[in-house]
Amino acid sequence: MDCLCAKSKGVRMILCSNPKAQYLTYKSEIDAAISQALDKGWYILGEEVKAFEEEFANYIGVSNGVGVGSGTEAIHLALASCGIGPGDEVITVSHTAVATVAAIKLAGAMPVLVDIEPDSFTLDPNKLEVAITPRTKAVLPVHLYGQPADMDLILEIALRHNLRVIEDCAQAHGARYKGKRVGSLGDMGCFSFYPTKNLGAIGDGGMVVTDNPELAEKARLLREYGWAERYVSHFHGWNTRLDEIQAAILRVKLRHLDEDNSKRVCLAEIYNRELNTTNLILPKQREDSTHVYHLYVIRSSKRDELLTFLKERGIGASIHYPVPVHRQPAYTRLDDGRSLAETERAAKKVLSLPMYPELSETEVYSIIKAVKEFVL
Repeated sequence: MDCLCAKSKGVRMILCSNPKAQYLTYKSEIDAAISQALDKGWYILGEEVKAFEEEFANYIGVSNGVGVGSGTEAIHLALASCGIGPGDEVITVSHTAVATVAAIKLAGAMPVLVDIEPDSFTLDPNKLEVAITPRTKAVLPVHLYGQPADMDLILEIALRHNLRVIEDCAQAHGARYKGKRVGSLGDMGCFSFYPTKNLGAIGDGGMVVTDNPELAEKARLLREYGWAERYVSHFHGWNTRLDEIQAAILRVKLRHLDEDNSKRVCLAEIYNRELNTTNLILPKQREDSTHVYHLYVIRSSKRDELLTFLKERGIGASIHYPVPVHRQPAYTRLDDGRSLAETERAAKKVLSLPMYPELSETEVYSIIKAVKEFVL
């Protein structure tokens, strides 16, 4: 749902995420940007996309950005740019949006799933090396819920085994790991601009970022049929382009991203302070990193009952994610018997409370009151 307030049995709902509220916050700027893009009359790979690619790459701290049609396509494009395809293996996690694994399959490679760390929900580097085989070509860590993965050890292992590192940053726009923004740590970083993201379009969109000029050039060719010049394909590419209108919208929102992330952090601090006395397991922040709280995820042994309780009181909590990828019908063949105990445990207990910059403190305290009513 994208409405400001929905009703459930006559109850005014507090949504889990609310992209329309952000549009209304920056409505005059966004409307002006859309109008300007329309007036230019160039709607695919024009001035707006070029400017946004440069601005976003600069924000991340790299030299190249390549705008694409979605976050899924960003990962697909990054893998293909690195020459990864049929017969290759890519190590990632099962506790993620299915898009992460779907993109690996789109590239023709085989996903190999390893377990997560219990506190951060991100790839456990201690489970990484044992999963590497002669066919392994890349590691794809996911910076989940707004928190960076443990990149130092991941990068160290990848370097030792000559593996590419492609970051899935779809939920962590602006997060930092030891002073560097996610997306600038590996060979390539992949972002989604789905409307609910910290930096969200009003439609689909994505971007690949990199400091490697050769990978950037390959990505630019692949995103549009492998064209170096129009109608002449130098590679077997495809069509995945960020459009001018979405780029114009994202340029507006990028100017406000750090401020909006700060609002998320402030709301998370209220949740942390007020729920600290309950038996819930609250989010933990990795040392020397920043958390941008794309989602505020708690854990409860009575998660399903709590979810029902909150929804009955007009609070749109949600689960990210209830079914690990390896348990989904399309991907059961990826279950190779490797222990994914923390992944399984998380899927049974995680619950996302409402989190977005326009969420008021009054609403947060209403959510907290309801949660305490259930758990205390």
